[in-house]
Amino acid sequence: MTNQPLFTNDTIAFGLLMLMLALVFYTSTIKTGFWAKFYSIIPALLMCYLLPAVLNSLGLISPNTSKIYNISKDYLLPAALVLMTLSLDLKSVFNLGPKALIMFLTGTIGIIIGGPISILLISIVSPETVGGVGPDAVWRGLSTLAGSWIGGGANQTAMYEIFKYNPEKYGAMILVDIVVAQIWMAVLLFGIGRKDKIDKWLKADNTAIEKLKQKVINYEKSVSKIPNLTDYMIMFGIAFTVVAIAHFGSNKISTFLTTNFEVFNDKSSALASFTSTFFWMITIATVIGIILSFTRAKKYEGAGASKLGSVFIYILVASIGMKMDLGSIFENPGLLAVGLIWMAIHVLLLIVVAKIIKAPYFFLAVGSKANVGGAASAPIVAAAFHPSLATVGVLLAVVGYAIGTFSALLCATLMELASVAG
Repeated sequence: MTNQPLFTNDTIAFGLLMLMLALVFYTSTIKTGFWAKFYSIIPALLMCYLLPAVLNSLGLISPNTSKIYNISKDYLLPAALVLMTLSLDLKSVFNLGPKALIMFLTGTIGIIIGGPISILLISIVSPETVGGVGPDAVWRGLSTLAGSWIGGGANQTAMYEIFKYNPEKYGAMILVDIVVAQIWMAVLLFGIGRKDKIDKWLKADNTAIEKLKQKVINYEKSVSKIPNLTDYMIMFGIAFTVVAIAHFGSNKISTFLTTNFEVFNDKSSALASFTSTFFWMITIATVIGIILSFTRAKKYEGAGASKLGSVFIYILVASIGMKMDLGSIFENPGLLAVGLIWMAIHVLLLIVVAKIIKAPYFFLAVGSKANVGGAASAPIVAAAFHPSLATVGVLLAVVGYAIGTFSALLCATLMELASVAG
């Protein structure tokens, strides 16, 4: 993973990612022959994610020498959220009911109990994998995974600061975090291609989701027009002005909190996650997007606002895929097994609860990614069902940030007990 890729120039790397996206979109529109059969098995969105991973694994490009992911996350994601939220019908989102929140909280509980259970199970086969004492205790390192998988990067840092895991061994935890989360992302994207079959098996009631989607589609048709250059310039103007405000506001809020309240400077504090500029940037962009959905800006959905937003989302998908090194899956099999069992418990609990409450696959997928991935990937999964649903992913991810550190602390305590028991 530390080797230099063949292409270190981001202009070339970005060109390769765009070529991959163009090829996927072109071949997925061919309705006969090989490609039609291929995409009936493998969803196009999954290919947009996997092909950049192949480029990384072959050593052609690398996230270590590239800023593409950071630019996509900081510029294109908030812009996409604004453009996709313009057509939002907030009342219809609330009419989706409590199932989205129930599935999100189920995902959180799955992470909390999954950590200690996976330690207990692995300790039966390989106690040294989950052993260690003092700063080398594996449960301390795994606490950072709990922070990442319930909240995000800020919560992960909080766990690292609280439990002081050996920094020399921390890289292995980050690797497990990325590999397991990316494998689950690939599985979720694969499932989106089969959402109707999954919903049928879950006996899910999709009425509220379909109503919301239909409402947005009908509205788009009612204001539909062939966009001209002025329309595109105004849409880009709206999106990136909001991005600028979101960045400005997030820096101001973060600085205000750390300057005026000592508790926010303590990285081990549960409140430290609220100093994350990314958290505030996504929150501000979403709030402004929601406000704009009550203004005349909403009419730009007819000129293709959500389609432009989708372009940005797909670029973000490719940049996330670029972080996945398929070869790294086998680098630390013991710890990877802990991560995979942990994730399997999270998934199993989601499936059981979804079956009981008849929740659609949409709520399962977005509820999971709002935990494992947060605001950077929950909107991607939500938007894959329909662009109008991206906001649902963001709203749940914001809840994840809020409860991430508290939940991870509980998980870490249980993992410590499991380590002693094991």
